[in-house]
Amino acid sequence: SEEVEATDTRRSAGEAPLPAPPVAAALDPDEEIYRAIVLGTRDYLVKNDFAEVVIGLSGGIDSTLVAVIAVDASGAENVHGVSMPSRYSSDHSRSDAALLAENLGIDYRTIAIEPAHAAALEMLSPSFDGRDPDLTEENLQSRLRGLTLMALSNKFGWIVLSTGNKSEVAVGYATLYGDTIGGYSVLKDVYKTRVYDLCRWRNTQGHVIPEGVITKSPSAELRPDQRDDQSLPPYDVLDPILEGYIEHDRTVGELIAHGHDPETVRRVARLVDGAEYKRRQSPIGVKVSAKAFGKDRRLPITNGYR
Repeated sequence: SEEVEATDTRRSAGEAPLPAPPVAAALDPDEEIYRAIVLGTRDYLVKNDFAEVVIGLSGGIDSTLVAVIAVDASGAENVHGVSMPSRYSSDHSRSDAALLAENLGIDYRTIAIEPAHAAALEMLSPSFDGRDPDLTEENLQSRLRGLTLMALSNKFGWIVLSTGNKSEVAVGYATLYGDTIGGYSVLKDVYKTRVYDLCRWRNTQGHVIPEGVITKSPSAELRPDQRDDQSLPPYDVLDPILEGYIEHDRTVGELIAHGHDPETVRRVARLVDGAEYKRRQSPIGVKVSAKAFGKDRRLPITNGYR
């Protein structure tokens, strides 16, 4: 519960004025955002009576940052990390996830999804007969991970923390009913480039994030040798376009006039507009930018103006 304390600061006639309170030093921008996310996460968990959280730990930078924030918000004893490797999970991702859990002192377990993945492929093979493998098989893995996390949530009463960032949410680089599942999205309003900045800042307060998590190329690891930049522009190119398009309501023409590559701008705008239906089905999260998805940016899912 929250306590309220009242103080009477009125002064009698002739008394000297009260001294001015000390002015707190301005926070570093990364520290300010990090502390706001921790506060928002803690408030949501406490005020909705969620004592414990569960996170899918892939060894990637997003789930890593979410786990660290969860520990800072709720305490290590209330955080459960789950590694769910498949045939495409790299050894370094598994070891990074395990090292992070050890550094944080959280509960950590491995539940391999490969048996379920193989069974699902066999179950669907008669229906898929004659069709080449595609995104369907990749998304199966993500949805099996979502199923696993939600099963743990149902059994133990833990809330699933989603690990998607604003860049992915913006362009729809996520699997519905897979990595979009969860009761709260910690990084929903944080661009991918800022995720790296927050990880670096947090390590200055205590080195808990393995260096390999920060330095390796981001990948969903749903197919051999997959990298995010095979599907999207590099994040240092993508994020400035997204910020201009979303936060500042700049048109495609205005973004091109600002010096961005025309074809990249057009592609990103199409991706953002086409992913509205995914965002409507995504978990809520704390707002830390000028314009977050949701009430700040109201656009139709279906329209004919294109």
